[in-house]
Parts: sequence; structure tokens; C-alpha cells
Amino acid sequence: MQNLINNLPKLAKDKHKENKTFFAKLRKKPPKQLDYIMQELHEEEFERTDCLQCANCCKTTGPLFTDKDIQRISKSFKMKEQQFIDAYLRVDEDNDYVLQSVPCTFLDADNYCMIYDVRPKACREFPHTDRKKFQQISNLTLKNVAICPAAYNIVEEMKKQIKL
Repeated sequence: MQNLINNLPKLAKDKHKENKTFFAKLRKKPPKQLDYIMQELHEEEFERTDCLQCANCCKTTGPLFTDKDIQRISKSFKMKEQQFIDAYLRVDEDNDYVLQSVPCTFLDADNYCMIYDVRPKACREFPHTDRKKFQQISNLTLKNVAICPAAYNIVEEMKKQIKL
């Protein structure tokens, strides 16, 4: 797994142009059964992929924290929301709350999330490969294939199954 993670940025870069072209076509004419296909590919991949062996998303990127995320997590910490924000978050260039630094503050040495039950929505949904209207998040997916081995595998399988 570590070998794949180490090579993922190069693999994604090598496939970037091909993937970008594929997603441009997909946005123009998505197959009627796209959501069903993506759900299947997602489920099949995550039967093989153990995120605890990887956690590359937690090590290399940080999620956006919505107001609801902040409320939920700060409540679980028995902190005021502003205390939580001051301790763990910063505002990025898009005016969103993000972690002050990566790797994620809440990732432990065994790749377990210390706030798993109350983790941000962005973490719960990552890598977003089972999202409805998948064709609408192609730019996000292009980024995620460089971070997540499962997303990379799903996109590669998707290109085999969906002929555009």
C-alpha cells in the first residue's frame, strides 16, 4: 500500500490529461445510470481498500469545517465553538474554516481518527466517489485521485466501464 501511496502523485499526473478529457465528456453527456455505476464501483473498491492502512487524506490534506461540524465537534470536546476554532482551525483564502496544519491534528499514530464519530462532513464523504450527480464534482475528483488510492482505482475502473 505504501508503495502505491508514494507513487500516486506521479500516477495521477501521468493520467491527468486523459482524466480531464474523460470528465469533460462525462459532464456533457452523463450516462443515465452514472450514479448507480459509481455506487457499485465505490462499494467494490472499499471492500478491497482499508483506509486505516493508508490515511493519506488525513496526512496530506485538511477538510473544510462547516458551522455544523464546528458545533458538533466542539460540543463533543465540551468547548465553546470559538475556543475550538482558536485551538484547531484557521480561515483559508476562500474564507472557509480549515485545520491550522496537516497532518490532521486528530489522526493518531495507528491512522485512527480520534474524532471519528463526530468528524467533519468532508471527511465522512471522502473521496466523494459515491456522490449523486458525480459528474458535477469532476474537478474535486481530479484532485482526489492524487491523494486517495481508492479514488484513483475507481476512476481507472470507471473509464473502462463507461465508454464516451
